[in-house]
Amino acid sequence: MNNLSLIIKREFNSKVRKKSFIIMTILSPLIIVAMIFLVVFLSNLNREESRTVGVFDESGLFFDALEETETLRFNFLTDIDLETAKTISQESNFHGLLYIPSANSLEELDRRIQFFVEGSPNIGTVQYIEKSLSAKLTNMRLEIAGVDLRSIESSRSNMDITIENYQGQQTSIMSSWIKAIFGGAAGYLLMMFIIIYGNMVMRSVIEEKTNRIIEIIISSVKPYHLMMGKIIGTSLAGVTQFLIWVVLGGIFMVIATMVFGVQLEPSAMANQEMMDQANTSAMQAIVYDIARLPIATLIVSFLIFFIGGYFLYSSIYAAIGAAVDNETDTQQFMFPIIIPLMLAMYVGFFAVIENPHGTVSVVFSHIPLTSPIVMLMRIPFGVPWWEILISMLVLFATFALVVWFAAKIYRVGILMYGKKPTYKELYKWLKY
Repeated sequence: MNNLSLIIKREFNSKVRKKSFIIMTILSPLIIVAMIFLVVFLSNLNREESRTVGVFDESGLFFDALEETETLRFNFLTDIDLETAKTISQESNFHGLLYIPSANSLEELDRRIQFFVEGSPNIGTVQYIEKSLSAKLTNMRLEIAGVDLRSIESSRSNMDITIENYQGQQTSIMSSWIKAIFGGAAGYLLMMFIIIYGNMVMRSVIEEKTNRIIEIIISSVKPYHLMMGKIIGTSLAGVTQFLIWVVLGGIFMVIATMVFGVQLEPSAMANQEMMDQANTSAMQAIVYDIARLPIATLIVSFLIFFIGGYFLYSSIYAAIGAAVDNETDTQQFMFPIIIPLMLAMYVGFFAVIENPHGTVSVVFSHIPLTSPIVMLMRIPFGVPWWEILISMLVLFATFALVVWFAAKIYRVGILMYGKKPTYKELYKWLKY
């Protein structure tokens, strides 16, 4: 055990003292915060950009249908032909030209309206125009059919259903998406950490094997202890880096908000027209949904599943690193490792969001190779503590079994040179 603690300390110190580790620990949260503010800034800039659309209405029916907004203007062109209207639109740098021809019927007019644009049009602009023209055409058809539009408008009902759970707590229709975002973010972070730090273990083994340092170390340390020391030491370095990222990320976010005055609240990021129509009680319900998320359970589970998932996959990474002589030879063994991680993400986004307590979601949240990601994505939806505990116990029990097999490959492969092993040879090493 003394040798194991020395190896853990050596691996931890060798990782955290590297210049690359220190630089990325400081720069990563700074880059992430900068990217968030850049996205917010560009979104606001794009939303504030004013566009002018030329309108050539030969039918004369839509002069009152297109209402201008803060960012969209309409310039009606009259007493000219279509080619002249196109020329004017291009020379005036209009966003596009809306052409409404004269037609014998509303049905024909519906099919012949065109929008001329240089390049690709703004989707929001096209959708706004389509919505406005569709509403006008619908009203015209109703009038032709003898329907009283005033009666229809006065009969409209804007229903706002209050959503509550059986305990009387108010919730919102966005509740599932909020939980999916939090769970998806946690699952994705975990997958990235497993891949990044698992590869660190593998590279460390390959480096020591290539430099023949391992031959000296192995003379005084058991291969199993050496492998476990690398896994635990790198895991501690990863957890340390993650905690530093959380602290620095929060600090950088507060500083950036104060310095640049950029608001990250939903009111600053959402479309202004949507916010004007949003019901205050609905927004409050969304805030309540976020406040009721099991944040503490999610953080604790993230750390535990990170350690368990990292140990499980790192033991496999370490075995692969011991079996090959260089990183190029690892490619044939990497695909089987990536498949469960990718499968977990697909199950999380397509099964958990649709039915977090369904058979598929529950089963994959207990399969050790996928449970760290799938269970994290289920937790925001409310998972009993005993179910989370069972998933954790199965994960760590599987780790103990896998590390036993991995140690067999590790102790043989760590001293093998000059030959790229096959799956058949790896199977033979398990019998030694």
